[in-house]
Amino acid sequence: MIARLFFAAMLALSLAAPARAEIDIQEVTSPGGVEAWLVEDRSMPFVAIEMWFLGGAALDEPGKRGATNLMTGLLNEGAGDLGAFEFAEAVEGLAASFGFDAGNDAVVISAQMLTQNRDAAAALLRDALVAPQFGDDAIGRVRRQVLAIIESDQQDPNAIAGQTFSRLAYGDHPYGTPIEGSIESVTALTREDLVTAHRNVIARDRVVVGAVGDISAGELGALLDTILGDLPAEGAPMPGPVTYGLDGGLTVVDYDSPQSVALFGHEGIERDDPEFFPAFVLNQILGGSGFQSRLMTEVRVERGLTYGIGSFLSLADHGPRLVGQLASSNELVGEAIEVIRAEWADLAENGVTQEELDAAIRYMTGEYPLRFDGNARIAGILAAMQSDGMLIDYIATRNDRVAAVTLEDVRAVAERLLRPENLHFVVVGQPEGLNASN
Repeated sequence: MIARLFFAAMLALSLAAPARAEIDIQEVTSPGGVEAWLVEDRSMPFVAIEMWFLGGAALDEPGKRGATNLMTGLLNEGAGDLGAFEFAEAVEGLAASFGFDAGNDAVVISAQMLTQNRDAAAALLRDALVAPQFGDDAIGRVRRQVLAIIESDQQDPNAIAGQTFSRLAYGDHPYGTPIEGSIESVTALTREDLVTAHRNVIARDRVVVGAVGDISAGELGALLDTILGDLPAEGAPMPGPVTYGLDGGLTVVDYDSPQSVALFGHEGIERDDPEFFPAFVLNQILGGSGFQSRLMTEVRVERGLTYGIGSFLSLADHGPRLVGQLASSNELVGEAIEVIRAEWADLAENGVTQEELDAAIRYMTGEYPLRFDGNARIAGILAAMQSDGMLIDYIATRNDRVAAVTLEDVRAVAERLLRPENLHFVVVGQPEGLNASN
C-alpha cells in the first residue's frame, strides 16, 4: 500500500509540473538492436515507457476482424506462470501500471514503474508480451466485454455515424469496419486466431519506443532487451494503402432521436506532404480548437445551430481524411449542413484573412508546450513521433514551422485540399428536409 501511494503521489507531481520549454531527446539502441527515444529526467524515481507495435488491428486476418483487439485485451489476463488475478496482484504489489490498447495502425503498450522496482516490473511486462496465457476463462470473460461494447455501439448515434462513414469510405479494408469486429466475427474467434494475431503484430521489427524518466540510455537499452528481446524478429507484412471510395453527397441513417449527429469530410493529406503545415493551420482556422474557427463562428455563434462543431486532420497510416462532426436538432441540421458547405467552398475559393492566420498561429504555438505535462504524456508523444516518421528535432522546430506559414501557403493548400464537391455527410437521426443521395 505504501509503495502504491508513493507512486500515485509521484505521478500526480509529474502531471502538475510546469510545461517544459525544451525536451532533450536521446536516440538509444539496445544491445539487441531495439531503437528508442529517451528523455532522461532524474527529478523523480520512476520511468514511463510507451511502445507502439505498428500495423495494429489493420493486420487482422480476413474474416477475423476483432482478433487483434481481443488479443490485446488479454495480454494482462494471465502471463507466464501467473493467472489473471495473480498477474494483476503482482503488478499492483510493485506499484507499477500497465496499459494495453489496440488501434487500427498500432497496438500501444504503456508502462510506468518505480526505479526501485523497475527490473521486477519489466519481467512482468515481458511475460505479458512474450508469454500471454490466452486461457479459456479469460478469453470468455474478455470476449463478453467486447461483445457488450459492440452491442452498446449499435445504439450510439456517434458510433453509428463513424462506422457508416468508414464503411462507405473504405469498404472491405479493415479501416471500413470497427476494430472490435462484429458480434459474428468476435463470437467465432478461437484461441488459435488470437495466437495468430499476436504473432502478426507483437514483433520487434515494427516496435517504436518512447521513454521518459529516471533511467539512463544504457539502463533503458538493457530494460528493452528484457521486455522485447524474446519476441519474434518479424511480424506479418504491413498493410498497404487503401482506396478512398466515397464521393460527395449525403447518407441518412434513420435513428429515433430528437437530434441528429452529422459526420462529414473527404480525403485528407499525408503527414509527410510538403504542404502539411499549411494544411494544419488551415484546419485550425476551419474547425480547430476554440471559438475562433469558421465553423464554430458561423454554425454555433452566429446561427445557434449546434452547441459544438469541429474538424480535424485524421492521419491514419493508409487513408488520411479531413473530417468534422456536429450534433443538431432534427429541424436545424439541414441548415447547419448548408452553412458548412458554404464555408468549405468559401475557404477553398478565397482562402483566409491575415487576422485569422495570426490568431491561428498564436493559438497553435501557445498551446503546444502545454502538451508536455508529464512523463507518460511525453513518452506517448515520442512514440507517436516515430510512428509518423518525424525527425527527432520536430518538437524543437514545430512552432517555428507553424509560425512560418503564410497567407499564400494557406490559400494554395485550401485550393488543393478543400473539395466541396467531394464533401460527404453521414447523418444519424431523423433530419427534416434532407434527402439522402445514396
